[in-house]
Amino acid sequence: MIEISERAQQHFLRLLSQQGGDDLGIRLRVTAPGTPAANCELEFCEPVDLSGGEWTIECSGFDFHVDGNSASWLEGASVDFEPNATGGQLNIRAPKIKGEIPDAEAGLIERVRYVLDAEINPQLASHGGRVSLLEIDAAGVVLLQFGGGCHGCGMVDVTLKQGVEKTLRERVPEITAVRDATDHAGGEKPYYSKAEGESAIH
Repeated sequence: MIEISERAQQHFLRLLSQQGGDDLGIRLRVTAPGTPAANCELEFCEPVDLSGGEWTIECSGFDFHVDGNSASWLEGASVDFEPNATGGQLNIRAPKIKGEIPDAEAGLIERVRYVLDAEINPQLASHGGRVSLLEIDAAGVVLLQFGGGCHGCGMVDVTLKQGVEKTLRERVPEITAVRDATDHAGGEKPYYSKAEGESAIH
């Protein structure tokens, strides 16, 4: 499933010996799998930190645990350590963690979701916001739900028209309109409470 080079194992062993504790291991997990924001995270862990769903690889002197939910995304991955003058660099190559970009044959919902996850939500996240797909009707009208900092935000109309709708219609030409189905009266932490500021997407 995942290949850990001898150099990487020696590097991990050095780090673990500096931490102390006999039962300490290394855990690898993928954050935001299947999106362009996907990333690998490594952390020290003790047996009590494990959920029981991990895949465990026995290395020389320690256990390397792969988070169970991340395992399928790490198929064909490799971990290596490249020494250099300043110490070295750990390289994790995981070709499948970002998933595959839906092609023209993919369904409309799949392509819209991909654009939301890959391009729009990472920008909205800078304002503490997010948007999710509710439905797409037969006429190609997309219905969205805003949340987080976008919920109740005074600039949400601008963000919707100038950012979200523009991006979606450029990427997915079949879309005829984009509508906001959110009840903004109940927003608890809007990024802009009045109609001031700027769009969260430029």
